[in-house]
Amino acid sequence: MVDGTGRKPGPLRFWRIMVMVALTAMAIQTSPAQSGPEPSSPNSIHGTVVDGNGAFCEGARVSLVQAGSNAPRVTVSDSNGRFNFADVPAGAFTLSVSSNGFAPRTVTGALLPGESFEAQPVVLLVSAATSEVHVSASQREIAQEQLRDEEHQRVLGIIPNFTVVYAHNAPPLSSKQKFQLAWRASIDPFTLLATGASAGIDQANNSFKAYGQGAAGYARRYGATYGDNVIGTMIGSAILPSLLKQDPRYFYKGTGTRRSRVLYALAMSVVCRGDNGHWQPDYSRITADFAAAGISDLYYPDHDRNGATVIFQNVLIGKASGAVENLFQEFLARKLTPKVPTYTALKP
Repeated sequence: MVDGTGRKPGPLRFWRIMVMVALTAMAIQTSPAQSGPEPSSPNSIHGTVVDGNGAFCEGARVSLVQAGSNAPRVTVSDSNGRFNFADVPAGAFTLSVSSNGFAPRTVTGALLPGESFEAQPVVLLVSAATSEVHVSASQREIAQEQLRDEEHQRVLGIIPNFTVVYAHNAPPLSSKQKFQLAWRASIDPFTLLATGASAGIDQANNSFKAYGQGAAGYARRYGATYGDNVIGTMIGSAILPSLLKQDPRYFYKGTGTRRSRVLYALAMSVVCRGDNGHWQPDYSRITADFAAAGISDLYYPDHDRNGATVIFQNVLIGKASGAVENLFQEFLARKLTPKVPTYTALKP
């Protein structure tokens, strides 16, 4: 995302954005109208099984019985709590969901010809008849496990992609976890190397002439570039999201029509999910863009500081580049990530 300093994108960032534009355009043109991590083909019934705390239930037994048929079809939920029945004839149906230690649940519905049916999350509650004690992971523990997975996400196995959520119904991060994610992104070796490359390009172009040349000039440029990144990341992804109770991550949609996914990705450049689970304006990132710009002026040379008008224009440019990055995330980044994590409930 934009670093929030209001500076014009450097050569390194410019070419990165251009590559993402090209790759995203190719992905949008070639991707099917319906795509995502779960099957959503016509004549299918699918859904998610969770427990009372919202944790995914793996291995839950799901049986499908249709009107006029006495032979049920049976499957089990996967590590994401997902189940799917393909090639289902149209008509009324009943889903029966059960798992050891939980009270069974029944879901009824009707499948229309040529359509898929996404069941509402099936919540299994602990059975009152069992004498066993079942210990469930707290929302914070689940978030911590998912955060560990996110910190291993790398596009092409190299480029950190820590702020993207692929989990369904991911719980919000605590303030400590938001700072952990922001700090991890700031000190990643790829971030340090990319900062060095950007500073080298600035030195070769003699940008910020007041910094001079030689090792001292390079060190000043490196420090200023790295400072832009850290300040923007910490304010926009940790400090303000903690104060305003907003989630700094991009929530991957992955399903729906191509048009709905494009509109979703564009909206996510100015909208975010609150810790309460509701969508709201991304006050954290928008405010951080202007705040970081004001702070960075304290260490840039006088004649390289931006006026308020230029800062405002560049923040808008940054939002546009952020929308492009979201399109890249929605249509291509997942395909280029070697090991997309799965999310299982913590066990006692």
